Amino acid sequence: MKTGKRYTEAAKTVDRSVKYSEADAISLVKKNATAKFDETIELHIKTGCDSRHADQQVRGSVVLPAGTGKKVRVLVFAKGAKADEATAAGADFVGAEDLIPKIQGGWFDYDVVIATPDMMGVVGRLGRVLGPKGLMPNPKTGTVTMDVTKAITESKAGKVEYRLDKANIFHVAVGKASFSDEQLKQNIDALMGAIVKARPATLKGTYLKSATLTSTMGPGVKVDTLQFGA
Repeated sequence: MKTGKRYTEAAKTVDRSVKYSEADAISLVKKNATAKFDETIELHIKTGCDSRHADQQVRGSVVLPAGTGKKVRVLVFAKGAKADEATAAGADFVGAEDLIPKIQGGWFDYDVVIATPDMMGVVGRLGRVLGPKGLMPNPKTGTVTMDVTKAITESKAGKVEYRLDKANIFHVAVGKASFSDEQLKQNIDALMGAIVKARPATLKGTYLKSATLTSTMGPGVKVDTLQFGA
């Protein structure tokens, strides 16, 4: 793959044979995030899970202490008093059946979708539209709930979802290049703590095989997973 001069120079600062400590990895990734915009910092974690088995389909969510650095737009499916509660709690969009044709028509100006349980019959009709974009509400991630105020507050405060892809890898944004080292450390520790706790009981062998920290335009830096108790 052809890379630009800036990326090539940044890659020279990373020893690909080394698994860096968390602190060193954060410092190196931030140093190489030199784009003209505030790059997103992401953590990619390869696991020993086999997501083809239902009991190894690891999925959950965690609130990052320092937030995501991104303004989160929340859409809530609710009716009556719960719709009023969602509006009062700061939801950007609130509706019910009236939103179906709009979303089916390609409207995606939101980052999180929350629904009360009684609305899932309606939201279920959007599975083929919201599912591929990772926006389908799910009880496991706290986005199907009667406590819409809590769900909205957490989403806007920096709640992120972790979910294995088909290659059994987690891909999660943990902040911005403008964050301090300590803020990124807090977020990474919170995420890794949740993922380690979510280890499937049926998994034999190594759970976390490798982890790589990277910025939007920068090279990846391998992180030693043993420091997280994995």
